[in-house]
Amino acid sequence: MKKPSPYLTFAGAIPFVACAFLLMIDVVTVPMLGSVVDILSAYGLMIGSFMAGAHWGNHLSLTEDNEWGVKLPIYSNVIALGLWLGFLTLSASSFIWLLVIGFISLLVIDYSLHRAQIISYIYFKVRQYVTAIVVVSLVIAALQL
Repeated sequence: MKKPSPYLTFAGAIPFVACAFLLMIDVVTVPMLGSVVDILSAYGLMIGSFMAGAHWGNHLSLTEDNEWGVKLPIYSNVIALGLWLGFLTLSASSFIWLLVIGFISLLVIDYSLHRAQIISYIYFKVRQYVTAIVVVSLVIAALQL
């Protein structure tokens, strides 16, 4: 049986695309869910933190002499806390741009992890595609604000 992770990863991009599309067609609220910008911001914070948490999890299986065993927990905490503080303090538009920086940073880390043979080529390829979808959606959303 195939692992569901690639499918779930692509499915995780759907809310980003949906929010960008709604903002493009001038829909600013969704019944029972609220502001599209708030939905996008909260979802982006959750997914960004989740991805940083995946990096934290990766470091747990690394030996102490592996440089990524030291770098990953620091990077993951900086990104997760930075996104959380940005969510609390920045305007909606600024936070969306911070999410763009955050997701690109996470992908750059994944590139390094792939080169260090810590994550597989297939996982990294999926991350590239999904990050591209997410970043384009966030940029479109930010330009609507």
